[in-house]
Amino acid sequence: MRILLSNDDGYFAPGLAALAEALRPLGEITVVAPERDRSGSSNSLTLDRPLTVRRSANGFLFVNGTPTDCVHLAVTGLLDHLPDMVVSGINHGSNMGDDTIYSGTVAAATEGFLLGIPSIAVSLTGRSGAHFAAAGHVAADLVRRHQAGGPNDAYLLNVNVPDVPAADLGPIEVTRLGKRHKAEPVIKSATPRGDVVYWVGAAGDAADAGPGTDFHAVAAGRVSVTPLQMDLTRYAQLDALRAWIAG
Repeated sequence: MRILLSNDDGYFAPGLAALAEALRPLGEITVVAPERDRSGSSNSLTLDRPLTVRRSANGFLFVNGTPTDCVHLAVTGLLDHLPDMVVSGINHGSNMGDDTIYSGTVAAATEGFLLGIPSIAVSLTGRSGAHFAAAGHVAADLVRRHQAGGPNDAYLLNVNVPDVPAADLGPIEVTRLGKRHKAEPVIKSATPRGDVVYWVGAAGDAADAGPGTDFHAVAAGRVSVTPLQMDLTRYAQLDALRAWIAG
């Protein structure tokens, strides 16, 4: 089995190393990741300049572009053989609810899915980053399940793992995305030269975090697995919109 790994924290991130270590016994691993932290880059492709690919001392390939660039390059020409699966992560921090829209970790997996490959995005929900090995254990479990017979069609899974030892993890729960409150205001400051600059504020707290959501599962110590799709059509509004346009 050929497994393509990527992330958005950069090729040097400890979560990526932990993911490679966990999955190496399960197949042929290739890593193509950004050369620097590209968190929050979403599904952006670099179209205004050429991209370069270099190899690090540990064998990981790194690209001067986005997570989406990495997977796109790998699948559409960089690799001699198509991967059987794309796994992105392990992200340092959660990607739940509205986070999935912005997440470069999810975006890398999404690109694999759009190219017809079963894909998984894995995130460690704590900020301490103490238990990447536990998230690696979960990723390996899901890959083994795929090898044993997964869905026939390509799928996209968003996985969030509590930052606790593997032995303390609760069971896997299949969830839906929750929703956050409005984000915190931007933070205004000044440079030493007196220029005004702005930092994007923190994400809001969870608003929709009831049973069945990714937020609820992780808060209870369980592993959240959410199937995602790319169809953004708001079907419930189609008839009302047709009537409005018909006027």
